[in-house]
Amino acid sequence: MKLTVMQFVSLDGVSQGPGSPQEDPSGGFTRGGWLVPHMDAAFVDQASDWLEHADALLLGRRTYEAFARDWPQITDPADPFTARMNDLPKYVATQTLADDSWNPTILVSGDVETQIADLEVQPGRDLQVHGSSSLAQSLFSASLVDELRLAVAPVVVGQGRRLFPEGSVPVGF
Repeated sequence: MKLTVMQFVSLDGVSQGPGSPQEDPSGGFTRGGWLVPHMDAAFVDQASDWLEHADALLLGRRTYEAFARDWPQITDPADPFTARMNDLPKYVATQTLADDSWNPTILVSGDVETQIADLEVQPGRDLQVHGSSSLAQSLFSASLVDELRLAVAPVVVGQGRRLFPEGSVPVGF
Protein backbone atom coordinates (compact mmCIF):
# COMPACT_ATOMS: atom_id res chain seq x y z
CA MET A 1 0.00 0.00 0.00
CA LYS A 2 1.07 3.54 -0.63
CA LEU A 3 1.32 5.63 2.56
CA THR A 4 -0.55 8.85 1.84
CA VAL A 5 -0.80 11.73 4.30
CA MET A 6 -4.01 13.73 3.90
CA GLN A 7 -4.11 17.07 5.67
CA PHE A 8 -6.32 20.13 5.89
CA VAL A 9 -4.10 23.15 6.51
CA SER A 10 -4.51 26.91 6.68
CA LEU A 11 -2.31 29.28 4.70
CA ASP A 12 -0.07 29.60 7.76
CA GLY A 13 0.21 25.81 8.09
CA VAL A 14 -2.18 25.18 10.99
CA SER A 15 -3.72 21.72 10.88
CA GLN A 16 -5.31 21.65 14.33
CA GLY A 17 -9.09 21.57 14.70
CA PRO A 18 -10.27 22.28 11.16
CA GLY A 19 -13.77 20.86 11.68
CA SER A 20 -15.17 22.50 14.81
CA PRO A 21 -14.25 24.49 17.92
CA GLN A 22 -14.65 21.32 20.03
CA GLU A 23 -12.58 19.08 17.73
CA ASP A 24 -9.18 19.69 19.35
CA PRO A 25 -8.89 22.45 21.95
CA SER A 26 -5.59 21.03 23.28
CA GLY A 27 -2.92 23.53 24.19
CA GLY A 28 -5.56 26.24 24.61
CA PHE A 29 -6.46 26.24 20.89
CA THR A 30 -9.58 28.41 20.44
CA ARG A 31 -9.86 28.77 16.67
CA GLY A 32 -11.25 25.38 15.69
CA GLY A 33 -13.65 25.14 12.77
CA TRP A 34 -11.59 27.36 10.46
CA LEU A 35 -12.01 25.02 7.46
CA VAL A 36 -15.80 24.69 7.49
CA PRO A 37 -16.63 28.03 5.79
CA HIS A 38 -14.48 26.95 2.83
CA MET A 39 -16.03 23.52 2.27
CA ASP A 40 -17.91 23.87 -1.00
CA ALA A 41 -19.21 21.14 -3.33
CA ALA A 42 -15.91 20.96 -5.23
CA PHE A 43 -14.01 20.44 -1.96
CA VAL A 44 -16.39 17.69 -0.82
CA ASP A 45 -16.13 15.96 -4.21
CA GLN A 46 -12.31 16.06 -4.13
CA ALA A 47 -12.06 14.83 -0.53
CA SER A 48 -14.56 12.06 -1.25
CA ASP A 49 -12.58 10.98 -4.32
CA TRP A 50 -9.38 10.85 -2.26
CA LEU A 51 -11.09 8.72 0.38
CA GLU A 52 -12.31 6.30 -2.30
CA HIS A 53 -8.63 5.43 -2.96
CA ALA A 54 -8.10 4.26 0.63
CA ASP A 55 -7.85 0.59 1.51
CA ALA A 56 -7.13 1.44 5.16
CA LEU A 57 -6.69 4.41 7.50
CA LEU A 58 -3.71 5.09 9.74
CA LEU A 59 -4.52 7.38 12.65
CA GLY A 60 -2.83 8.75 15.72
CA ARG A 61 -4.48 8.23 19.09
CA ARG A 62 -6.06 11.69 19.45
CA THR A 63 -7.51 11.65 15.94
CA TYR A 64 -8.76 8.09 16.42
CA GLU A 65 -10.51 9.02 19.67
CA ALA A 66 -12.22 12.01 18.02
CA PHE A 67 -13.17 10.06 14.90
CA ALA A 68 -14.39 7.04 16.93
CA ARG A 69 -16.57 9.39 18.97
CA ASP A 70 -18.06 11.22 15.97
CA TRP A 71 -18.16 9.10 12.80
CA PRO A 72 -20.34 6.25 14.15
CA GLN A 73 -22.94 8.86 15.16
CA ILE A 74 -23.39 10.17 11.60
CA THR A 75 -26.32 8.36 10.06
CA ASP A 76 -27.06 10.43 6.92
CA PRO A 77 -26.97 7.90 4.05
CA ALA A 78 -26.21 10.74 1.62
CA ASP A 79 -22.98 11.68 3.42
CA PRO A 80 -20.15 10.81 1.01
CA PHE A 81 -17.69 9.92 3.80
CA THR A 82 -19.52 8.09 6.57
CA ALA A 83 -19.73 4.56 5.19
CA ARG A 84 -16.07 4.57 4.10
CA MET A 85 -14.81 6.05 7.38
CA ASN A 86 -16.78 3.55 9.43
CA ASP A 87 -16.08 0.49 7.26
CA LEU A 88 -12.38 0.86 6.38
CA PRO A 89 -9.79 -0.94 8.52
CA LYS A 90 -8.25 1.55 10.92
CA TYR A 91 -4.68 1.18 12.18
CA VAL A 92 -4.00 3.31 15.25
CA ALA A 93 -0.45 4.25 16.22
CA THR A 94 -0.52 4.39 20.00
CA GLN A 95 1.40 3.47 23.09
CA THR A 96 -1.51 4.17 25.45
CA LEU A 97 -4.88 3.47 23.82
CA ALA A 98 -6.71 0.37 25.01
CA ASP A 99 -10.17 1.02 23.51
CA ASP A 100 -10.42 -0.13 19.92
CA SER A 101 -14.20 -0.33 19.74
CA TRP A 102 -14.62 1.51 16.41
CA ASN A 103 -14.41 -1.60 14.27
CA PRO A 104 -12.49 -2.68 12.36
CA THR A 105 -9.53 -1.28 14.34
CA ILE A 106 -6.02 -2.63 14.85
CA LEU A 107 -3.79 -1.03 17.50
CA VAL A 108 -0.17 -0.53 16.44
CA SER A 109 2.27 -0.07 19.33
CA GLY A 110 5.86 -0.81 20.15
CA ASP A 111 8.03 -0.26 17.08
CA VAL A 112 5.38 1.64 15.15
CA GLU A 113 7.65 2.67 12.27
CA THR A 114 8.63 -0.93 11.49
CA GLN A 115 5.03 -2.09 11.65
CA ILE A 116 3.92 0.71 9.32
CA ALA A 117 6.74 -0.13 6.90
CA ASP A 118 5.43 -3.72 6.95
CA LEU A 119 1.95 -2.45 6.07
CA GLU A 120 3.34 -0.53 3.11
CA VAL A 121 4.56 -3.71 1.44
CA GLN A 122 1.09 -5.25 1.65
CA PRO A 123 -0.97 -5.21 -1.55
CA GLY A 124 -3.50 -2.45 -1.93
CA ARG A 125 -3.97 1.18 -2.77
CA ASP A 126 -3.68 3.94 -0.14
CA LEU A 127 -2.98 3.57 3.55
CA GLN A 128 -4.23 7.07 4.39
CA VAL A 129 -3.26 9.20 7.37
CA HIS A 130 -6.05 11.67 8.17
CA GLY A 131 -5.35 14.45 10.64
CA SER A 132 -2.83 13.05 13.10
CA SER A 133 -0.21 15.75 12.48
CA SER A 134 2.16 14.41 15.17
CA LEU A 135 2.04 10.96 13.58
CA ALA A 136 2.51 12.50 10.13
CA GLN A 137 5.61 14.36 11.35
CA SER A 138 7.16 11.14 12.65
CA LEU A 139 6.34 9.36 9.38
CA PHE A 140 8.02 12.16 7.41
CA SER A 141 11.08 11.88 9.67
CA ALA A 142 11.24 8.13 9.06
CA SER A 143 10.91 8.63 5.26
CA LEU A 144 7.79 6.44 5.18
CA VAL A 145 5.43 8.84 3.38
CA ASP A 146 4.89 8.14 -0.31
CA GLU A 147 2.46 10.95 -1.07
CA LEU A 148 1.22 14.14 0.59
CA ARG A 149 -2.22 15.54 -0.27
CA LEU A 150 -2.98 18.96 1.15
CA ALA A 151 -6.28 20.81 1.13
CA VAL A 152 -5.27 24.40 1.85
CA ALA A 153 -7.94 26.74 3.18
CA PRO A 154 -7.60 30.42 2.25
CA VAL A 155 -7.40 31.57 5.86
CA VAL A 156 -4.69 32.52 8.36
CA VAL A 157 -5.47 30.94 11.72
CA GLY A 158 -2.53 32.43 13.61
CA GLN A 159 -2.22 29.85 16.40
CA GLY A 160 -2.37 26.09 16.73
CA ARG A 161 -0.47 22.95 15.88
CA ARG A 162 1.16 23.08 12.47
CA LEU A 163 1.78 20.18 10.15
CA PHE A 164 5.30 21.49 9.55
CA PRO A 165 6.70 23.24 12.60
CA GLU A 166 9.09 26.04 11.66
CA GLY A 167 12.10 24.74 9.76
CA SER A 168 10.80 21.18 9.39
CA VAL A 169 9.38 20.92 5.87
CA PRO A 170 10.05 17.34 4.71
CA VAL A 171 12.36 16.67 1.81
CA GLY A 172 11.16 14.81 -1.25
CA PHE A 173 7.76 16.33 -1.95
